[in-house]
Amino acid sequence: MPEPDHDMTARLLATLATQKEPDLAEAVEAAITNDGFRRQLLDGLASKNDVFRYNSFKVLQEASELQPASLYPHWDEIVLLLDSPNAYHRSTAVRLLANLTQADRDRKFESLRDRYFDLLDDEKIITARYLVGVVSTIVQSYPNLAPLITDELLSVDRTHHAEGRKDLLKGDIIEAFDTFFTQVPDRTKVLSFVEAQQQSSSPRTRKAARAFLEKHSQ
Repeated sequence: MPEPDHDMTARLLATLATQKEPDLAEAVEAAITNDGFRRQLLDGLASKNDVFRYNSFKVLQEASELQPASLYPHWDEIVLLLDSPNAYHRSTAVRLLANLTQADRDRKFESLRDRYFDLLDDEKIITARYLVGVVSTIVQSYPNLAPLITDELLSVDRTHHAEGRKDLLKGDIIEAFDTFFTQVPDRTKVLSFVEAQQQSSSPRTRKAARAFLEKHSQ
């Protein structure tokens, strides 16, 4: 006999609230198909239980990658997290919204883009790094925004971040450019930016710059 829906939901929620590294496959499927369970996870993003909050995000992130349309009705709710005083919530919104652009039939992201990319200059470097890490998904959803996103990333020196953190962020930016370089209209600007990072204070960024130039300078 199939497990009753409410029993399954209760079991999954209990697992997510107590286990630090649970198997998420069943919960992800439930998040895609079960509105009530998905609601519990969205509420869980603000939980004081660190384990449940983290697992709720992980499940929603995987669900938004597999079936972004399942979370798209919650777009406006997730957008509100961009203005949260909590950097964890801002970082959550940055990543989930990037995935939801794949289902953005109403083209909501186009009116959100300035507010979204302002977080490149977020007070917390981790939020900026998460943003850079998902821009390739946005370009995939919105190829027409490749020039704007390129300019946003190249403006990193205008952010308030300390120089050492900027250098680290530039490594992320190089890796992002690598994913959509063929869609960049003015590649000379990007190549100049990457060439300059060969002198970065960050070994990781220097390595990324060398690898990028070997791949794209031919």
